[in-house]
Amino acid sequence: MEKLKFEVDINAPAGTVWATMLDDATYREWTSAFSETGSFYEGDWNTGSEIRFLGPDGEGSVGGMIATVEECRPNEFVSLRYLGQIVRGVDDTTSDAAQEFIGARENYSFTEADGVTKVEVEVESVEDWAAMLNETWPVALAKLKDLAEARA
Repeated sequence: MEKLKFEVDINAPAGTVWATMLDDATYREWTSAFSETGSFYEGDWNTGSEIRFLGPDGEGSVGGMIATVEECRPNEFVSLRYLGQIVRGVDDTTSDAAQEFIGARENYSFTEADGVTKVEVEVESVEDWAAMLNETWPVALAKLKDLAEARA
């Protein structure tokens, strides 16, 4: 696994940035950087919860990832661990493709100083996905910045 890191400074309090990043409606907006056809989640961000990251899979059904929220400290930190993928609407935790990233982590840190919140994202990625993530995370964080600053 390769560790990728991204960050953005947002002119808004941590609570505003947190809500903008994780609330359903605005989550759908900033994550459009990853999928033009839409991205959303089912579940919640509480420690121990299962959360499913979903979107159209291009074949007329839903695809995505399954994760568990390993730690959640509101307005400060969220840690996810991937458990599997969803292919054509079916959970997959046993295929070679799913096994490649099971156990990978994705962490979001929020640090506020003088009304500016730094969001740091750390993603563990398989090599095949690294180039796409290196291109799309900065775009996604720029969208998040615009949304959060408009709400502040």
